[in-house]
Amino acid sequence: MGVTTALEWLGSCSGCEIAILNIGEDLLPLITEALDIVHAPVLMDHKYFGQTGEGTVLEIPKATVGIVTGGVSNHEHLEVLEEMRDKCDVLIALGSCATHGGIPALMNGQDLKESWEEIFQTHTTDPGAEIPTIEVPAPLDRVYACDEKVKIDMQLPGCPPNPAHIAEVIVSLLEGRDPVLPGKSVCDTCPTQREGKGELSELKRFITNADYKADKPIDQMRCLLEQGYLCLGPVTAAGCTRGEAPSCISARVPCRGCFGPVRKDGNQLLDMMNALASNGIDYKSVIDRRSILRFSGAHGLLKPARKKVVKEEA
Repeated sequence: MGVTTALEWLGSCSGCEIAILNIGEDLLPLITEALDIVHAPVLMDHKYFGQTGEGTVLEIPKATVGIVTGGVSNHEHLEVLEEMRDKCDVLIALGSCATHGGIPALMNGQDLKESWEEIFQTHTTDPGAEIPTIEVPAPLDRVYACDEKVKIDMQLPGCPPNPAHIAEVIVSLLEGRDPVLPGKSVCDTCPTQREGKGELSELKRFITNADYKADKPIDQMRCLLEQGYLCLGPVTAAGCTRGEAPSCISARVPCRGCFGPVRKDGNQLLDMMNALASNGIDYKSVIDRRSILRFSGAHGLLKPARKKVVKEEA
């Protein structure tokens, strides 16, 4: 009998679950010998209210380890998360949606009422449609990361998270030790060349290819930020590397920040703007600065923009 384990997904795309499968052959002994999975909607037909609907309250089996993916955006997500916290001795938030809000938290940058109206009342397809009030869980006031609602024992970000790190976390729990995970930034793991001449005064949009030679190794390409592209490597946690370089950099494109901030309570937008300003780069050259929080808009960081008031001429 292995360690009892429960898995749940909230507001997510199932990419984290695919990342678990991408552990590959090493996953087989884990799920057949080490883990006793007692609840996992993606794998088994285990009902919240009993297999025949006889229950009156949502219930998840007790488990030693709980793994939850996705953020918290409605009352059903919150109820499921609280039940997972109550029934699991150790609760792990897996993926950037669970740890920092992820892509769904981009909703936090808009007016909630206007957003729901736009979703359910699309004039071109559903004229006269109303926002549903039954059979659809009521939304919360914004999208939350899991640790904003319950105590989380371990966070493993990434969109998607690194399969090797998922395996390391599982094995470390089985062996009763702390996991060995990256603690640096993407820049610290990036092999590109840095000249640091400081001639850059503004950034450009990534609508043209970076300067590199396809037949040359990536360690002969100049740093993309030094080439003038907004690369979030300085303010993004390492962890995406699966080979010679971080994933985006290996494709010769700038880091998009999907592993969230380097520091636990970091603000990628604020930290990046400070980094640019300290190097003499005009922050106004950054198009759509709020998009820097595209993966980390929970924790109250991303809020609806203030609408500009246009004064009528007298």
